[in-house]
Amino acid sequence: MNAATLIAAAPHWQGGPPPFVPGVLMFCVLTLLILGALVFTIARRKGHTPPWAHPRTPRPEETARTVLAERFAKGDITVEEFMERASALNWTPGHNDDKH
Repeated sequence: MNAATLIAAAPHWQGGPPPFVPGVLMFCVLTLLILGALVFTIARRKGHTPPWAHPRTPRPEETARTVLAERFAKGDITVEEFMERASALNWTPGHNDDKH
């Protein structure tokens, strides 16, 4: 028997994988990508940050407002002093300014 007869008698995928293997692998890869994107999106909506994101450092204004609020809460400063210093920071306590 010569080589041509052996090749003709062999299964058609003799020279490579069966034709369904690349399709199945592509389906599995795409399914995993879609599931990963779905999990990532749900986690972001619940407020989780991605593992590669660095924690946000507060701006100096935010730190100053926090210190001012803590001093007022401890009773170190009066209401008038608190409001005067808050206005110097262009801050109106009680309003949400975390949208920057």
